[in-house]
Formats: sequence, structure tokens, C-alpha cells
Amino acid sequence: MQLSTKYDPTEVESKWYQQWMDAGYFRSTPNPQKEPYCIVIPPPNVTGVLHMGHMLNNTIQDILVRRARMQGKEACWVPGTDHASIATEAKVVAMLRERASASAGRCIIASGRDTCHRLARFPASAELEVQVVSRSRPMS
Repeated sequence: MQLSTKYDPTEVESKWYQQWMDAGYFRSTPNPQKEPYCIVIPPPNVTGVLHMGHMLNNTIQDILVRRARMQGKEACWVPGTDHASIATEAKVVAMLRERASASAGRCIIASGRDTCHRLARFPASAELEVQVVSRSRPMS
């Protein structure tokens, strides 16, 4: 068996990340016996394009959440996939006029899902399956 002289993350990380996701290592459940710790990942800018600043921010959040888990806290790290900003509304309205199709909520959720798929390639320890639009019930 010959070992590679360079680390190839595609050979290792996707396998382990999938096992961690399947085992639910990143899921949190309310537990009154544990101190809660929660971080909401800020949503991306209105274009949905992630850049190095996003990855730096997410790396720091990931470290903080993993540390909280190791300290025995009930750590919850969830993606923020939408926000009620004027720029977002203007962008979605323009998209709807251009496409004359899907509702604004579906556009925002699709953008958020795309962001979450990109975060999964990081691989981040966030609860990426938890996605709620802030204007929906019971959030509003």
C-alpha cells in the first residue's frame, strides 16, 4: 500500500461527515439539564454568493459551537437563510418580475438551501436540515 504525499480531503472528509450527519452528532434537542448555547449563521448577502469572509465567520462559529459541545452544553448552530431587509425584498421582487413565477418565500428558501449545500461541503457542524423562514409561523 502506497501512501500519498499530499492530503486529499475529498478522500476522507465526505465519508466521515456523512457518518456524523447520519448519527445526528450535530443535532440539538431542548434539554433542561444542559446549559443552552445557540448561534444562528447570518444569511449571505442578497446575491447568495459566499466569499472568504463568510467562511472565516463560519469557521469561527464552528469552533465555538464544537467547544460548547465538548463543554457539555446543548449547542445549536443553525443557518439563517433569510432576513427581512430592503435589499433582499428588492432583489426578490426583481426576480419575480423577471421570471413571473414562484413566490418570494420559495425564492428565499431556494437561495438558503443552496447556501446550506455549500456549507455542507465545508464541512460545518451546523444543523443544516433546520431551515425556517423568519416570517412564517411560529417565528413571526
